Amino acid sequence: MDTRSLALFLHLSDTLHFGQTSRAQHISPSALTRTIQQLEEKLDTVLFERDNRSVKLTKEGKLFQEYASRSLTQWQEFKNELMQEQQALQGEISLYCSVTASYSFLHNTLSEFRNAYPKIGIVLHTGDPEHAISHIQQGSEDIAISTKPDNYPTALAFKRLTSTPLLIIGSHEQSSKTLDWHNTPMILSERGLIRDKVNRWLKTNNITPTIYAQVSGNEAIVSMVSLGFGYGVVPQIVLENSPLANKVNIISHDPELPAIDVGFFVQKKSLQNPLIQAAWNALTI
Repeated sequence: MDTRSLALFLHLSDTLHFGQTSRAQHISPSALTRTIQQLEEKLDTVLFERDNRSVKLTKEGKLFQEYASRSLTQWQEFKNELMQEQQALQGEISLYCSVTASYSFLHNTLSEFRNAYPKIGIVLHTGDPEHAISHIQQGSEDIAISTKPDNYPTALAFKRLTSTPLLIIGSHEQSSKTLDWHNTPMILSERGLIRDKVNRWLKTNNITPTIYAQVSGNEAIVSMVSLGFGYGVVPQIVLENSPLANKVNIISHDPELPAIDVGFFVQKKSLQNPLIQAAWNALTI
């Protein structure tokens, strides 16, 4: 039973007047009647005796009145206890992510976290996303946002934020051309999880591309592609947030590249820290 139904029942058990309770609780008389009927159906008993002139509690209704009062009191005490615990937590935790991730994910996530835990400070560090997992393993960061590798250390916990496809992009001039994999100049990440996925996809499909450049950072790929140096592979979320998104086109191709999962990483043992545990539970979008 939800607390709203219990509260409506308790108010009605005090007023013994459907009209007064519906006005005070901002609910229509018909909705209030349905709520009471649903409670009676769940309990398989009659809680109120009612006729055209009066409403009164049955014997079972009086017993349920005591139960509802205890339940709501315990619920309020529990909420107050949680609030006190949240307000008591204070200190700092560090969060590492790329610049793209910082403005793609963190606004809503950190806004909710700050409202729940105003005394916990977030120290945000941005950098190459390929270093995120190693920072967590080394203990230099508490929480990090990273692409999920096919395999990662069992000592780490992962919480998925989103899944985003990998896209092939080209400049406006290139987009009208047929994609000839063996003669198409490609601009790829020089290393990292995305490059590993692209390499496996190329090998599976027996594609040996002509690599024009290998760069550090997805934003650099978008930039070079927009200038017409070649085709590139970037996550969709990077392209959506790039200031150069209108300078490139998505190139249709078959077979499609795989999607990647992006999310939070933390050391499992770090979750014993109440500050990190609170942040981990709150970090969703």
